[in-house]
Amino acid sequence: YGHRLVVDLERPVLSSTGEKVAPTPTVNLSVEKMSQQRRDIIVVIDAGHGGEDPGAIGPKKTREKDIVLAISKEIAQQLEARSGYKPMLVRDGDFIVALKNRRDYARKNNADIFVSIHADAFTSSLAQGASVYALSNGGATSSMAQYLADQENAADVIGGLNGVSLEDKDDILKQVLVDLSMTATMQSSLNVGTLVLDEIGRFTKLHGNRRAPGQANFVVLRAPDVPSILVETGYISNPTEEANLGSPAYRKKMATAIANGIVRYFESQPPEGSWVAWQQQQKQAVRKYVVAKGDTLSAIAVRNGVSLQALKSLNKINGSTIKIGQVLVLPQS
Repeated sequence: YGHRLVVDLERPVLSSTGEKVAPTPTVNLSVEKMSQQRRDIIVVIDAGHGGEDPGAIGPKKTREKDIVLAISKEIAQQLEARSGYKPMLVRDGDFIVALKNRRDYARKNNADIFVSIHADAFTSSLAQGASVYALSNGGATSSMAQYLADQENAADVIGGLNGVSLEDKDDILKQVLVDLSMTATMQSSLNVGTLVLDEIGRFTKLHGNRRAPGQANFVVLRAPDVPSILVETGYISNPTEEANLGSPAYRKKMATAIANGIVRYFESQPPEGSWVAWQQQQKQAVRKYVVAKGDTLSAIAVRNGVSLQALKSLNKINGSTIKIGQVLVLPQS
């Protein structure tokens, strides 16, 4: 649950004669091995409908469940090819999954994001365009109440949200913590939704020319601590878009746009402890400064746009004495 400090107190190891035995030397991990310990970002991809539920059906009998499964598999394949990402499919075949179980699957697998893929339909064949949705405020409020009141979810509430245990909290504090968690989750959902929509809008029409995600009370988006979006890839009831969605090349473009939007989001704010976060840290070049005659710590700090305290702390300098030729490591400005 969050950050922890672990202190191991070890007793001296004694031999059978009572003599102290040297402890086993600690093995320092190489940078390469340390990088392998960085976790992947988990992306749960939900292909809508399935099984006896075909979803929307186009004029030429194209079924939504088949289209969205193909797009979902393509997204997973593209993310799998990227370092630091682990895509997981809610369904990888033609079977039905209950709506609640879809979002719960994301929570059980500690997903960093949940993406539900659909194809829209309308009574008029003129409706067209892709869109992205996040949870509405009303949906968040009702979901918060459900998670607090529903006995089926009691274990989730007690287990905690975002690493915060709720077991020892009173009802009012639980409500506040869940509310804060959902507010942050909704904002993250809108952020990633905006990037996905931007990528989709580069190659196809957006419904109503909207450049911002819509918000609705979709059941699959109600996880309180997993950023979740629902992507309507187009109107299968529109003959042109039905033909587009039936094309493998078009579906690949759609999958690439969704995957790129997800990657852009996590590159801008990678989860702590992830391989993506570690990789970004490695790319930040270490700046160094060689002390010259007449230099002072404060002058060096000002010239390089860094904090004097940070400069001293990073170089383990207690006073203000430095020597000509001394190499100082500069903190990131």
